[in-house]
Amino acid sequence: MPDNRKGSFSILVDNYDIGKRLDTFIVSFFPELSRNIASKLIRQGFIKVGNSIKKPSFKVHADELVSGCITLKKFHFTPEPVDLDIIFEDPALLIINKQPGIVVHPSPGHDHGTLAHGLIYHRPEIAGVGGVPIRPGIVHRLDKDTSGIMVVAKTQSAYEHLASQFKTRMIGKTYLGFVHGVFEKENGRIVLNIGRHKSNRKKMAATDDTRARYAETHWKVKKQFDRISLLEFDIKTGRTHQIRVHCSAIKHPIVGDPVYGLKRPHKLLADMPRLKNAVKAVHRQMLHAWRLALTHPNTGEQLQFEAPIPEDMIGFQKAMQSGCRILN
Repeated sequence: MPDNRKGSFSILVDNYDIGKRLDTFIVSFFPELSRNIASKLIRQGFIKVGNSIKKPSFKVHADELVSGCITLKKFHFTPEPVDLDIIFEDPALLIINKQPGIVVHPSPGHDHGTLAHGLIYHRPEIAGVGGVPIRPGIVHRLDKDTSGIMVVAKTQSAYEHLASQFKTRMIGKTYLGFVHGVFEKENGRIVLNIGRHKSNRKKMAATDDTRARYAETHWKVKKQFDRISLLEFDIKTGRTHQIRVHCSAIKHPIVGDPVYGLKRPHKLLADMPRLKNAVKAVHRQMLHAWRLALTHPNTGEQLQFEAPIPEDMIGFQKAMQSGCRILN
């Protein structure tokens, strides 16, 4: 292994990776590294969790810092001209409006066309930021079919500052989403622990399992139609699929959610043909990361950015307005 800092990396474990073996976690970020080699590097102390040497089988936890030094001469991450909707840019930050259907960075089954491919195509200078080739400057994620605002670091110092803000929950995150059902109250709070689903490890669930993590979501009604509501969400924690899981748990799932939503929503709307057709036409969860508030890593200025509501959600609201009673 090299004695200099070339090839060094630091990865803040986010909620998508909770419970992964350390060797598996490393390979997911360095695809050209075999699990066997990753295990050897971990045992030899070249890869650590915090400042501690762990076993390859160690299960990583959210907000842990995994760091080390790896030289991958054969690693190839080819830039691709994926469109970027840039809301704001300066020497430290990129604020991007991610479109629905775009995966944030490569993963099994998603080797091309990710946001990361577009970032190194349009801004090649950020390729080494964060130390992980497949996550250039990327500090946080959105689900593939969730649209909206993301921040990307353009320098290593900005990356570390933003990672610290996410870890200490200093980043403000506000979402908009259409959910099934209507509400008697104008606002509320959901506090339900979230952990892996017992039988489907690809899903999350609201659970009392001792390994589940605290999750808090605040919601506010912005508009209500017959059987559909538009909510504003302020998440105090950032668990995997948090809004989607919480909404499902209180029996108001996100419209169009293929994992946590209603299985046959149109059958419940047989008496409302316009609404039924509008819901059938939805092809992704109607969830949008609307606003992001942060502290600028260089200037210390408090900033807030907003991503325009995507066309499919605007179209869905228009369908509601033309085919349903507006309750408020």
